[in-house]
Amino acid sequence: MSKSKPIVLRVQSAEGTKRIEVQPSDTVVKLFEKVHDVFSLSGFAFSLFRERNSKAELVSSRSKTVSASGLKHGDMIYLAPLNGAMLWDNPRPGTSGSMDGAVASTSTSTSTSRPSTSMSVDRPSQSSGVQSRQSSLPYLEDEVDQILWKQDGKVQRKRDEKLCRHGSNACCVHCSPLESYDEAYLKEQNVKHMSFHAYLRKLTAGVNKGKFVTLENINCRIKPGCKDHPPWPRGICSKCQPSAVTLNRQVYRHVDSAMFENPQLVERFLDYWRTTGHQRIGYLYGRYEVHNDVPLGIRSTISAIYEPPQESSKDHVKLLPDEREALIDEVAGKLGLRRVGWIFTDLLPEDLKKGTVKHIRNMESHFLTAQECIMAGHLQNHHPNVCRFSPSQSFGSKFVTICVTGDKTNQVHMEGYQVSNQCMALVRDECLIPTRDAAELGYIKQSTDKQFVPDVYYKEKDSYNNEVSRLARPLPVEYLLVDVPASMPLTPVYTFNSDTNIRPFPVENRLIDGQIQDFSQLSSYLQQFNPDQFLIAASDFHFLLYIATMDMLPMKEHMDRLLEAVRTKDAELALEWSHSEHWATVEQLIAASSGGAEGGGGAMADAPHPSTPMEGGPAQWTCPHCTFLNMPHLHACDMCSLPR
Repeated sequence: MSKSKPIVLRVQSAEGTKRIEVQPSDTVVKLFEKVHDVFSLSGFAFSLFRERNSKAELVSSRSKTVSASGLKHGDMIYLAPLNGAMLWDNPRPGTSGSMDGAVASTSTSTSTSRPSTSMSVDRPSQSSGVQSRQSSLPYLEDEVDQILWKQDGKVQRKRDEKLCRHGSNACCVHCSPLESYDEAYLKEQNVKHMSFHAYLRKLTAGVNKGKFVTLENINCRIKPGCKDHPPWPRGICSKCQPSAVTLNRQVYRHVDSAMFENPQLVERFLDYWRTTGHQRIGYLYGRYEVHNDVPLGIRSTISAIYEPPQESSKDHVKLLPDEREALIDEVAGKLGLRRVGWIFTDLLPEDLKKGTVKHIRNMESHFLTAQECIMAGHLQNHHPNVCRFSPSQSFGSKFVTICVTGDKTNQVHMEGYQVSNQCMALVRDECLIPTRDAAELGYIKQSTDKQFVPDVYYKEKDSYNNEVSRLARPLPVEYLLVDVPASMPLTPVYTFNSDTNIRPFPVENRLIDGQIQDFSQLSSYLQQFNPDQFLIAASDFHFLLYIATMDMLPMKEHMDRLLEAVRTKDAELALEWSHSEHWATVEQLIAASSGGAEGGGGAMADAPHPSTPMEGGPAQWTCPHCTFLNMPHLHACDMCSLPR
């Protein structure tokens, strides 16, 4: 049988027209390869079309032949880049300038943002921002990590009088120190998860001392930049395709305990639910400390709770955009605090007279819902843990999740969790979504033409007690959880005001009676203190946040010395700051807004009224319409222009 004659096709591109010779029996894939070689392209990010206006596309296929595609000898086909991709590494002489401009314009106008996951959790999709933020982290571990890395970490044991047969200066197998990751010791002490630093010691315990240890973050996205094929969904290869994920229960945890400094913190947070019956979310601010109850452990000590803008009901909470988020973190940072977790309530009253609540989270139902796991993973991705063994400088997170719910005795109690590093990766790459009808089940998305999702498996035992792999559609969220004990100390600790006889400053973003932050509340709060008690007055987290963000006269730029005084509990420095010009202006504004209605009185117990002459000079006057404080020589308000 005679071999068919080759045919010649003309291919027009931005670099001109070239001819290629193919057999009618060649596959379309081979046609693409010949076009790639003839034009010396840098990759396969291009398409071929039968018509000039990019219609009648030739789809790359290993089964379809050139003749079956309708191509004949002498036909013209057209080459075009995909999504503005650069097909040549360097511009070549003779390239049309107008065509270069067209390609650049296409590249600029093409959207490269990833599609946001459709979820019932109301939060912005910021996964791409998280990745760029992680890649720019400075190589500086937290102070507690630096302290623990310098410690020996071994568990010291006393001499056993029954088994040890040596002197007091010697040791044997019965009394020699144990490694911090010793399984028998952790089981004996009822430690469910070893600490992260104990896990690091286990990895670096060999002869090479961790020389080749690398903690890689899981990637569930196609690696960009592969030039061996067209981009997904037109092509994929083993080099750029993410590996399948098998979920394992995480053996370590980044935080071993979450401790609230005192009961008043949680009680004040729960007051909102007690008043309205609505659920509530708050962010936890505190610091990380060494936890001596666990070998090489880390404890998250919580000093304050900030409640962001939110809408809630008895069974729903929706977080709203918070324009002051960065400012709150900045103020907390100057107080020696940082955001270490989040807390939310899930409380349903059972007996109002007894004060009991329903026990709705247990082995038979769920501990965290899939939606809450996704939210926890989202927040953990935004607060990564800097790690020296990670090529990307971060691995996991110390951010904790606290759920306030009912226990088996129908009393209010707290449960602490983190989600695993695997869950963080699934949330970051937008692979995990909640199910519609089962709160305890998550679901791994299926691949689409916009996103490739790797297979995710988990292992369980079947009816014959054999361990089998299951596709995570659906997925029990227990495979994603890590327990973190939440507690309070036997002796309360107070970073802020500890006097229970003082009425605290109202909490932000509580739109209920008596909880609105305004000048009237500020004046009422400050009147509880004498002028020499300014440090006590300022030692309230919500008070400091309010004066830093006041609409009329925000004080953030002038509060560094006050925040230092509160952090170091320096009464003299706080009193000195209270005599500053900036705070004097605030006191005058407070008095102006409340003095007319209440018949006088300033911010503190004996602060001067603004209408009183200062140092023998003429008195300032307050506008009766907008309460603006005006200079004596003005006959009309400088703010609203109305007459005096």
